[in-house]
Amino acid sequence: MPHSGRYSRSIGGVGAAHGRRSGAANVDRMEAHPLVTEYLRLGLAFDRLEDGFVDAFTGDPALRRAVADGPAPEPRQLARKAAALRDELPEAGLGAERTEFLDVHLRALECSGRKFAGDDIGFVDEVHAYFDVDIAPGDVEDYRDAHRQMGEVLAGDGALVDRVAAYRKADEIPPERLSACVEAFSGALRELVRDRYPLPDHEHVTYEVVGDKPWSGFNYYLGNFHSRVAINADLKQHMAHLPHLIAHESYPGHHTEHCRKEAGLVAAGQAEQTLFVVNTPQCLMAEGLADLALRSIVGPGWGTWAQEIYADLGLRFDGERAERLSNASAKLLGVRQDAALLLHDRRRSADEVAEFMQTWGLTTLERARQSLRFLSSPLWRAYISTYVEGYRLLGGWLDQAVDADERADRFRRLLDEPLTPGAVRRG
Repeated sequence: MPHSGRYSRSIGGVGAAHGRRSGAANVDRMEAHPLVTEYLRLGLAFDRLEDGFVDAFTGDPALRRAVADGPAPEPRQLARKAAALRDELPEAGLGAERTEFLDVHLRALECSGRKFAGDDIGFVDEVHAYFDVDIAPGDVEDYRDAHRQMGEVLAGDGALVDRVAAYRKADEIPPERLSACVEAFSGALRELVRDRYPLPDHEHVTYEVVGDKPWSGFNYYLGNFHSRVAINADLKQHMAHLPHLIAHESYPGHHTEHCRKEAGLVAAGQAEQTLFVVNTPQCLMAEGLADLALRSIVGPGWGTWAQEIYADLGLRFDGERAERLSNASAKLLGVRQDAALLLHDRRRSADEVAEFMQTWGLTTLERARQSLRFLSSPLWRAYISTYVEGYRLLGGWLDQAVDADERADRFRRLLDEPLTPGAVRRG
């Protein structure tokens, strides 16, 4: 979602300033396949129904202007257009990989068109159409086991939820130190990424603090290897979480993926990769990749690695304990998806859902309400599944690697190739 400038203040950028435009940036002048052009027109038209539906578009500006200046789109018509393009795909001659990518994305856009038109689509079916995954409630026993393990890490008196709250309070980053921490972790992660997954020399990320948002961080990819990353000041930023956040949004997460796909797939003429729209399998792949980013670039021992960076900044951080707590809480991954199922599939009240998140997610009422904003948004209500199912699907696939080198190569494939959930499931 676009941020409101009145909330933001710059806290510095990372990397070199803009250089000359690379060859990849000239792809918008290449002749795209006619069906791909229609796919781009279709996706861009949805942004006129809901501002923010197009997360990023780095293609031909003239095409975007033409869509913006055209007749107002009608949702039902957009759904029919998506279905018609799917019917044309088998004979388009685009190759199996591109055909599969476009097929699942057109299916997602057809569902979005139907939702905008007012069709009653069940939440589970909506998630399947958008993200090409099937979801089900989690196992409460897994949540109980996570609580037990977390209790061992945070040993002491009192209820576990209070011990977790106390830990998180002590782990808060002083607001006046946030800028320095962001810069330090972005720089350290950037060096690791550029060594393993080379990036264009002039790529860079600009960071800013915003407010009044339903998320903790957001990457706005601007094209030409530049991202703007917004960090939500309304949610206290924690030392244990910040390395994950920077890895997720920048290195080797969203920014890195956008850069490498722009330099690779887009430069090779796959113009469909210039468009990134919400509620598509593309999102599930991107969020799964980004949530696995720190684990993939630093690996086990990230806590000690982060502890050294914080020490250089004069901040005390128990990295080993933070990593143990993170591992123990991993089984709570599905709590927020369960909350979405309760809210939209079982029609539970907002108060009941907030209580569920507090009980099993061990979160505060404030954070539960913040999550409810996200889960209640018409545009974002299904999006929580991209984090839950994306992490599970891609994490399981990465874990199939026989050694560290193969794992790194699999992560590179996620960065570089137009993979779909179905392609990952096939191995």
